[in-house]
Amino acid sequence: MGMNKNTVLAWATFIMILMGLILIGLGIYRYADVAGWGFATVGFGFFAIAWVFNALKGRV
Repeated sequence: MGMNKNTVLAWATFIMILMGLILIGLGIYRYADVAGWGFATVGFGFFAIAWVFNALKGRV
């Protein structure tokens, strides 16, 4: 299985989205107080980074 730059970026994007969903889920369900806002914010940050990775795919 060859891992070129696009494959690495695709996997990184997938992992970032997965982690973002997990962090937002933790923020919503596990920590319903102020700490949950931090988890959810970091989760959305992961989404933003995943979006950038996806935009870079094919250009790097």
